[in-house]
Order: sequence, then structure tokens, then C-alpha cells
Amino acid sequence: MADSDTPRAHPSLPDAIHHAVRPGTVLLRLETTHAREGILDGAWWPRSRDVGAELPGLVSALVEHLGSVERVGLDAAAWEELPTRLIVDDRVVHIDSFPVGDDTVLVTRGPRDHFSLLVVPPHASPEAARTAMARAVRADNVTEAAQILLDTGTGRTRATHAVEPGSRG
Repeated sequence: MADSDTPRAHPSLPDAIHHAVRPGTVLLRLETTHAREGILDGAWWPRSRDVGAELPGLVSALVEHLGSVERVGLDAAAWEELPTRLIVDDRVVHIDSFPVGDDTVLVTRGPRDHFSLLVVPPHASPEAARTAMARAVRADNVTEAAQILLDTGTGRTRATHAVEPGSRG
């Protein structure tokens, strides 16, 4: 195993947070520099593929740490009924459909201010989700979201909202 594959504790992510991760959790690694070295800026583990139920919590968490969020980009094939906008905390957030895959969400604060988050599938086990989220927020992470999900055993990286848990699909 290469040194870059060895998990390292990140000062802003105490070990205790990994025990508290559950569906609906957002982990962010926010860098205040212009040069972001890692591929991903954070991770999100939604409870379902229902954008109307899940996205407001994500946006509220992001607004608390980032300020105003203008747009969120998701892959329409991975979510149930993707709207063009949502109102979250009395603010309009535009929803864009991009073929980014169900493993990524793109967040935009301004024209040149974008954040990329790993999306852990709702069906992931807590252990796999914790591992994937911890890896995604490492500052030195150079592994793409889809590969992190495969490496951590979260199962398929394609949309699974129509497949019942335990069934083959």
C-alpha cells in the first residue's frame, strides 16, 4: 500500500466524527486557498434518492459553512424527479442536471467558486459510508468518487432508487 493510500487524520475531522456518521450526514473539507489539491471537497450520505427531501438539508449545511449557494448540479438519472429549483431557507437554489453520475454533486456559490462532493449511496453500510467519506475529505485525495465507492464496498455506483435492498438489479 502506498503512503498516499494510508488514511491520515485530518485536523478538522476528529476521529469521533467517523463514529457519528449516519444517513443524512455531510462532511466538508473546506480550503480557504485558491489551490485545492484534492479532487473532492466533501462528502454527503443522503437517506434516499428523493431530491426534495434530501437536498434542503445538504444546502442548509453548506450555507452554514460556505455562505450562499446558487446552484447544485446532480445527475437526473440518479435522482427521483429532479426539479429545476428548490426554495431552501427562503432562498432559491437552482438545480442543474449534469451527467456527473450518481456519485457526485456539484455545488456553486459563484461563477468561479465550485465544490465537488462525493455522494454515498443511501443503501451503503455505516462502515463503508464512514470509510468513503473519510477518504473523500482527505486533502491529498486524488481518487475519483466512483472509484472511492467501489474501493470501500458501497456496491453499485449507478442509480439504485428503483431496486429494493437485497434484490438483484
